[in-house]
Amino acid sequence: MGNTFGNIFKLTSFGESHGIGIGGVIDGYPAGVDIDMNFIQNELNRRKPGQNKLTTPRKEDDKVEFLSGIFEGKSTGCPIGFIVRNINQHSNDYENLRNVFRPSHADFTYFSKYGIRDYRGGGRSSARETIARCVGGALAKLALIKKNIRIQAYTSQIGTITLEKDYTQYNLDIAETNMVRCPDPDTAVKMENLVAEVKGKGDTIGGVITCIIKGCPIGLGEPVFGKLQSALAGAMMSINAAKGFEYGQGFGHMELKGSQQNDIFFNNNGKIDTLTNRSGGIQGGISNGKDIYFRVAFKPVATILMEQSTVDINGNNSKITARGRHDACVLPRAVPVVEAMAAMTILDYYLLNNSSFL
Repeated sequence: MGNTFGNIFKLTSFGESHGIGIGGVIDGYPAGVDIDMNFIQNELNRRKPGQNKLTTPRKEDDKVEFLSGIFEGKSTGCPIGFIVRNINQHSNDYENLRNVFRPSHADFTYFSKYGIRDYRGGGRSSARETIARCVGGALAKLALIKKNIRIQAYTSQIGTITLEKDYTQYNLDIAETNMVRCPDPDTAVKMENLVAEVKGKGDTIGGVITCIIKGCPIGLGEPVFGKLQSALAGAMMSINAAKGFEYGQGFGHMELKGSQQNDIFFNNNGKIDTLTNRSGGIQGGISNGKDIYFRVAFKPVATILMEQSTVDINGNNSKITARGRHDACVLPRAVPVVEAMAAMTILDYYLLNNSSFL
């Protein structure tokens, strides 16, 4: 249960971090979409480990193999099957975790629920599962581009280092030019130094990713239980280490009165528009045509290379020091995952709102 995402556009993912591979089946994808294999591989490359000195040194090519649903470079409308094979597992690094639970990890809850767990890298709870999301997200992006809908995320905070300006004040393309995917070069350097410092101590640190959706048409989302922001929140909170979600002004400026906070309507050359976008592109659960923007908070990675107190599977007090190759900060590699989940959500809701994609 719980391995399928979506209503019309559906992704079912499978695989574990130290198994044969990670893969998925996508159903409900529109026919006739040009499938750019280089674009899809690049999205996987943005997520893969070993990109730079700040990420886990695990080396994986993360080459995607498509098994069905694509013919002569176009989607056929049939299920799209794919797999990315694991080639660089160091399973012995996890032998000392066989009978103990890592603090704040899924080890204890998985074992309590199923009575069995794959201790090698966390198995299904590993962030390596997000490979399937990035493939699905890349395909969703290719479809959305046909509708002039574009999605971009970036790191806006690591630890106490944060971007202070609104997203409209930054050149978001700069985010892909540094190791932490931050659109402000000076702030990026500070973030990089902080992550390096934390990593050097064997510890981890969290932060915030901001995501922008441009070109979303008016009308996506349902008025009660299918609100668009609820779908986005559910998508984001399904990502490993995600701990919080807010859209629009969110928890900010809650000290303001309605007269100060409201997005005022006006006639913009014959088109109904708003002077501001404090609502974050969604009103009453339905997209209003403005930019959709939201923030996702990520906790520090639970697996740290420091000694911690814990218990074993029999409840006996124990000590644990993790080994292996782990990220000190999940934020940089989570940026494409946030984009992927946003893309799949928007495509799914676009298809819910339109009987035909053509």
